[in-house]
Amino acid sequence: MMKLHVILPFITFLVAGTFSLAQAADQSRLHKILSSGELRVGTTGDWNPMSIKNTSNDSYEGFDIDVVTELAKDMGVDVTFVPTDWKTLINGVVADKYDITTSASLNPKRMAVAGYTDSYYQVGTVPLTLKKNLARFNSWEDINQPDITVATTLGTVQEQQAKEYFPQATLKSVEAPARDFQEVISGRALVHITSNVEAATLIQKYAEMAIVPVAEPRSPTPLAMLVAQEDQVWINYLNHWIELKKSSGFFNDLARKWKLAD
Repeated sequence: MMKLHVILPFITFLVAGTFSLAQAADQSRLHKILSSGELRVGTTGDWNPMSIKNTSNDSYEGFDIDVVTELAKDMGVDVTFVPTDWKTLINGVVADKYDITTSASLNPKRMAVAGYTDSYYQVGTVPLTLKKNLARFNSWEDINQPDITVATTLGTVQEQQAKEYFPQATLKSVEAPARDFQEVISGRALVHITSNVEAATLIQKYAEMAIVPVAEPRSPTPLAMLVAQEDQVWINYLNHWIELKKSSGFFNDLARKWKLAD
């Protein structure tokens, strides 16, 4: 028969563990969202076709906008979009200005201070230039030259990638709401880099732009929503929701809707 002095510490451990789990659930943003009836989503509104802001009426649309709208519907709450920019995206999560963000690329610096959900889409990086300049570029290495100016947007993954890809080139970073592709269109830069999904929309919108015919995109990167790093209850809920939606074909349907897949 097990002695009482052996059993009591074990029971105490179980009770303490149960209490800690219940406390974590009560303090989670999941509980707060369900109680308030509002899901706050930080988004930049400048990443076509993932999140695009219609400045005429302050509304948002895009692949990611559909994702979080569906999430809010399944949770039975309203969605509120909180404007942000790339360089303050993480700060907004940490400071509790919003509960999640629309998708962002995974990278070690972000992972050190914020949490991520499971990924639900993947992108790669490609370079763009004006069609009239295409003859100058056939490879990634053609861009890595001292006389080439490469534009990036402050706070983006592409800003860090440009430093890695093009150590010999001249790098020019612009601050949102300005965008790197605008520097190329205006002639202040010869090249900029972005995700292949945004590149596809840019060349449709701006007839003068083209994707540089490199052999393949670089840095294939998963996309996921940013969340508070310490809130495992909220992260678990979101991950289960993403898995459920993957199983139903929801993300594949959205990819076709936004012309990211055939």
